[in-house]
Amino acid sequence: MLFKIAVYLSLDFINMTTLIINIKELLQIENLPKKMVSGAAMKILPTIKNAFLWIENGVIKDFGKMENLPLIIVENNIDATGKIVLPTWCDSHAHIVYAGNREQEFIDRIHGLSYEEIANKGGGILNSAIKLQQTSEEDLYQQSAKRLEEVMKLGTGAVEIKSGYGLTKDAELKMLRVIKKLNENYPITIKSTFLAAHALPTEFKNNKSGYLDMVIDEILPIVATENLAEYIDVFCETGYFSVADTDRILEAGAKYGLIPKIHVNQFNAIGGVQVGVKHKALSVDHLELMRDEDIEALKNTSTMPVALPSCSYFLSIPYTPARKIIDAGLPLALATDYNPGSTPSGNMNFVISTACIKMKMTPEEAINAATINGAYAMGLEETHGSICKGKKANFIITKEISSYGFMPYSFGNQHIDKVFIEGKEIY
Repeated sequence: MLFKIAVYLSLDFINMTTLIINIKELLQIENLPKKMVSGAAMKILPTIKNAFLWIENGVIKDFGKMENLPLIIVENNIDATGKIVLPTWCDSHAHIVYAGNREQEFIDRIHGLSYEEIANKGGGILNSAIKLQQTSEEDLYQQSAKRLEEVMKLGTGAVEIKSGYGLTKDAELKMLRVIKKLNENYPITIKSTFLAAHALPTEFKNNKSGYLDMVIDEILPIVATENLAEYIDVFCETGYFSVADTDRILEAGAKYGLIPKIHVNQFNAIGGVQVGVKHKALSVDHLELMRDEDIEALKNTSTMPVALPSCSYFLSIPYTPARKIIDAGLPLALATDYNPGSTPSGNMNFVISTACIKMKMTPEEAINAATINGAYAMGLEETHGSICKGKKANFIITKEISSYGFMPYSFGNQHIDKVFIEGKEIY
């Protein structure tokens, strides 16, 4: 909470105008908002060199070449000589609201145990659920707020946060209420996703249908009544929830107007992509294993494929075949999967570097995937993800760097000088 107060006291000008001048290169510009970019178009990153950016009332008022800068009076003038300006990252898949950590499982993996073996021992999602159930709502909020502040300072201006570490009625609702409170208290745009079908609680080990009944009949109506989520999600995976289970949950969510965003093809390809397309899912996420039929199923749909490369890095599992997806003419978004078990990091800068290094994406493709396509994967393409008149003034000012390709190249180093969210600098 102290961070939030600091942000608003430091820039207490609701109608403040800001002008950034002498920008070395202004990235991801557009005159009219695009929904997404796909296939070969992902290699194109529209930019202006030697540019200005004019911010007013928290939105982008104008931008262009310095030679076309109009005569204006502003309260805040920033000289960005030698620096690059680009939209803040749009992280469309995160689990920031959790309790404690799972560092012991990290050590167990070093000693040779697999993700599945750890889960079978009572670790994994069930371990996080026990911790969260024992944590008060206020403590959970404070832990999660610290993580949210971290990702904002790392350049994230919009994030989707999922439940799924509660696995009881009270704990799932507690998570969703914390997400709602974070959205109310911080300037970053937060989308909320109901993911009770993340794992099967121990007490329902031999009664999956009973657990799904509880999720659908007891929790879902409250989620809808209290407006706690916009999306519904399922971990569609062998040993977790089947295609038939996923079908059932998404149908139940649709009755309450919840839009599907599902976990698919992380360890096995069992038809999750197809059920996502059937239900017009906004996104299908993970996709570490992609068959030809999965690629074909996504063609000519409105469903965004989402890759989570830092999860593959942390678990030493295959990376999403980005080249295969993009070369097939499809779009692709990048997100962090920030969570305690498989990706304890919300650093989108690392995600972009990893996508370039391990998934052979070009810097242009990676930036497109982390901005405009990430915005689409949260239903934010009209307000986020690009430098466009009328969109929210969410942008990053880098330190003095040679080019935008230097950002993924020089991985692990901090290249961000300033972050603005809704026209306000984040300290």
